[in-house]
Amino acid sequence: MPATVIMPALELAQETGKVLKWLKNPGDSVRKGEPIVEIETDKVTVEVEAPASGVLREVSAQPGDVVPVGKAIALIFAAGEVPVAPAPAAPAAAASAPGPVKASPLARKVAEQHGVDIAAVKTASGRVEKADVLAYVESKKGSASNGAPARIAAASPKARRLAAERGVDLRVVSGSGPGGAVLAADLPAAAAPAVQRAAAAAGVSNVWRIMAERMTASWTTAPHFYLVREVNVSRLVTWRDRASKQTGVRITYTDLLIRLVAATLARHPRANASWKDGTIVQHTDINIGLAVAIDDGLVVPVLHRADALSLAEIAARREDLVTRAQTGKLRPADIQGGGFTISNLGMYGVDAFNAIVNPPQAAILAVGRIADRVVALDGQPAVQPTMVLTLSCDHRALDGARGAQFLGSLADVVEEPLTLLS
Repeated sequence: MPATVIMPALELAQETGKVLKWLKNPGDSVRKGEPIVEIETDKVTVEVEAPASGVLREVSAQPGDVVPVGKAIALIFAAGEVPVAPAPAAPAAAASAPGPVKASPLARKVAEQHGVDIAAVKTASGRVEKADVLAYVESKKGSASNGAPARIAAASPKARRLAAERGVDLRVVSGSGPGGAVLAADLPAAAAPAVQRAAAAAGVSNVWRIMAERMTASWTTAPHFYLVREVNVSRLVTWRDRASKQTGVRITYTDLLIRLVAATLARHPRANASWKDGTIVQHTDINIGLAVAIDDGLVVPVLHRADALSLAEIAARREDLVTRAQTGKLRPADIQGGGFTISNLGMYGVDAFNAIVNPPQAAILAVGRIADRVVALDGQPAVQPTMVLTLSCDHRALDGARGAQFLGSLADVVEEPLTLLS
């Protein structure tokens, strides 16, 4: 029986994926684990591996096609396996009968929310996406404003005030109140399509658009708070120089921080958690994501089981992940399972910044540059290299006391890394 190559799902909110390029042609032999196709997902461009060894056949998705998650895009036949002949064609009369409308699940949901007949939405590709439904709704709004009677939206006073402030048309918002009335809580979800339309108008990539939507959702739904510590990194500088000489590997400050953060998360597991479906989910593994800037936006590849890696292994994996992220060669497993994220802008000369939590994680660490500053040393002013660490937390999953305990322990091992190594 042939193995099926499907459009992968990398996160719960992902609806579709876009085929960018086939790395193998139909009829080519492939090995299990070998990259065979490049896919643009809701997060990043990744390479999908062959699920089995054999011959690639029956490729049903071409470059540029947007395919629903879980749908088959090709088959891999074992050596000597013969493809089954297709069934006889249906009679002409049956073939001419209209088939079901092709639409993504999200497009159908949005159409239902706005009372739109999905069959009335026409597209050039023949497949209806969320943006097509929203454009259809907008066109109908324009028709109403030109003389047709418009629907009067029922809404609470607060919802009307917020809608006016945010430029949201209440007539296209699906309300959750009595009789379908729009409540204030309904507005953030209604404002999200505006982000998508603005991004599309600017001609940005799908990765950038999704990044914008995810960060908007995080900023508007997660109650952020920030904890800041300035730490003396003179011993961290010494450790980096010594570790580079001992390992023969180029060790960066990011590598050292990954090692120290992993050790600190093991002592403070509450910071290694996520807020999902109204509850706190504790992660068993310490998987640290690293924010990486690429031309299309921002991606977060993950170093899995970082607490079990040596410093040299961390450096090698970090370099490999960053290189493949910047060249669009990440694989699905590379961006899955992260429990905590580090964002380092020190190499850009930034002293300190507040990062937005990477949902659904509980926290993200923002790292500033190392700079000589005047500090108190043994009661006297002295010039020492310091770094500002800012911990952004989602208060639903991590409260101030636990966040402060984690950041305090991290600051201690940054200033005295030998306490970790001893």
